[in-house]
This record gives sequence, C-alpha cells and structure tokens, in this order.
Amino acid sequence: MHTLKVRLEERERGYPIYIGRGLLSQLGEVARRHGLPEHVAVIADSTVAELYGEAALSSLRSAGYKAELLTFPPGEGSKTLEAAAGLYDGLLARRLDRRSAIIALGGGVTGDLGGFVAATYLRGIPWAVVPTTLLAQVDAAIGGKTGVDHPRGKNLIGAFHQPRFVLTDPETLSTLPRRELHAGLAEVVKSALIWDEALFRFIEERLAALLSGELAALEGAIAGAARVKAEVVSRDEREGGLRRILNFGHTIAHALEAATGYQHLLHGEAVAWGMRAAVWLSQERGLLASAERARVEALLRRLPRPPLPELSPRELLDCIRHDKKVLGGRLHFVLLRRIGEAVVNTGIGEEALLAAWKYLEDLQRGNP
Repeated sequence: MHTLKVRLEERERGYPIYIGRGLLSQLGEVARRHGLPEHVAVIADSTVAELYGEAALSSLRSAGYKAELLTFPPGEGSKTLEAAAGLYDGLLARRLDRRSAIIALGGGVTGDLGGFVAATYLRGIPWAVVPTTLLAQVDAAIGGKTGVDHPRGKNLIGAFHQPRFVLTDPETLSTLPRRELHAGLAEVVKSALIWDEALFRFIEERLAALLSGELAALEGAIAGAARVKAEVVSRDEREGGLRRILNFGHTIAHALEAATGYQHLLHGEAVAWGMRAAVWLSQERGLLASAERARVEALLRRLPRPPLPELSPRELLDCIRHDKKVLGGRLHFVLLRRIGEAVVNTGIGEEALLAAWKYLEDLQRGNP
C-alpha cells in the first residue's frame, strides 16, 4: 500500500491518500481512524452504486456506522445545482445533521458534486472520497476542489473543501470501460509533464501495460501522479500560483467540452488534445526544445482519443473567454519549459490560440 500526504498550512486540515488493491473493504476501518462521524451518506451515481455501493456500505456498517446510500444519474449532465438540490433533499429526508458526513464514491463527477454538497450542506460537513475511475484517482479526488458546471463553462460554481482522507483501490478499475481508462491516462501524462520526468519515463516504458489495464502498472502510475498532485496542492491549496500548472492542456480542453455540451469528448480525451496544442505553443514560444517536443508528441500520439469536434474559431474563443483561468482579462496558460517543468504564461492571446487550434485541425487532417 502507498500512503501519501497532502500537507496544508493548518496541520489539522492535511489528510492522507491511501492507494492499494483491496482497500475498499477497509473503508469503515479507515473512516474510524480519521474520526468520521457516526452517520454517513455514501453518494454515488447509479452505475457505481450497483457495482460498489454494497461493498462500501457493508464495510462502514461493520465498523459501526449508520450508513445510507444516495444516488444520482451518471454523467457530466448531473454536475449541476439541480442535482445538488436533489441530494440536499435526500440528506434532509435522512436527517443528516452537522454531526454527519458524506463519502463520495465514484469518478470525478461524483467527487466534485459530492464534495460540493458536503461543502454547502448545513454550511459544511466532513467528507471523504473513494475514487473509482483513473481520472479521479490521479487528479479529481485530490486537492479539495469541489463544484458544479454552469451552461457557460465547466466548474464555474464551487468551493474548496478538503476531505478527511482519499481511499484509492485500483481494483475498481477492473470494471471501468476501456475508453474511460484511456482518458484517465491523459491526466497521468499531464502530471508527469508538469512535474516528474521519472514518471514520464515510467509511462513511456509501461504504456502498453497501462493501456491494457494491468493493475500493477496502474498502481505505480496512480501513486506517481497522485504524489505530484499532493505536492502541488500542499504548496498552493487555492490556486494562487503554483497550482495553476495542474491546468496544463486544460484551457483548450475545457473549451472543447463546453462548446460541445460535454457530449463529444471525455475530459481526459479533451485534455489529450489540449496538451498537444500546449506542447506546440511551448516550442513556438521558444521554451521547449524540439527534441523534447518530439518525445512528448510520440507519447501523446499513442493515447487513444476521438477526433476533434467541428467547431468554429469563434465558438472556441467564446468558451475560452469564460474560462475560470481568465483573471483580470488575462488568460493564465500553462506551457512546458521541459519534461517535468511547467510555467504559467499570461502572454498567450487570441491570435496564438487560433494558431494552436489550426495546428490541431491540421493534425487531424494529417498534415501538421
């Protein structure tokens, strides 16, 4: 088992990340260890509830908890204020009070939505997260960012609310659709590119095993990427500076998602496209050496993803203008200086973004 730590300025707000096969059966024991209140609502989408809801409830009840299950429809379409209101109704009907807690069991949507509900129900109650997708295990479950989407953009409504612990069981990936597994690998690659060249080498060497879902390789990748996220969050909890590097590839990715109503691409697939644009811009701006870019491109080409959606430049730019990374009218765009080192640039204007979009369209046509 791997145990990592998110260390925040107020020591009591730091928390561990546990990573190990079979850990879901120990959920109740871990919850006891971290003082989670006696009454617990496990929040999961209906798909995950069917797969792992009973295992989570059984472990909690064996440890003496009063544990109840609340479900919602799967998919990004449930990451809304309306879905949150439905969960508030469920919590009130089950009489959860300030001496209660929430456990978010599932992927990134569940973690964002469940954490947001925990942050806002009765002005905030404790919570923990049990991520069951690769994307959530390496990124979304770590850092305390919670929220829901707005029609104008992704994650525009939310709060920072740190969990008591993160419990990651790679065995839950055995039921993950292969497309979602591959999408999650994009976030692993992102973590390596911005912070850890050794992790990038690991991915290069083990990519075939990772793509096939080999659990030993996945556990190593999860631990490496989670360590990156934990270290960055520990240094910058609320995205005041360093934490912005976690958005590498995300500016164009979020625009792709928003412009297509979150229907065409999974988040990781959009990030894979966004990283290719960011790597190209990094070399164009004289930051990334051509040999480094070639190495990154060789790996990114191996990540499966659907084709780009048909979007006009106007549609893309409109979504980017509403991105939460635009502050004071200036876009904070993440570029690479080298593999393992990212830098935030405020000089990427609309002309550069349109050039990057044209580069992606040329890639798709086969003439970059």
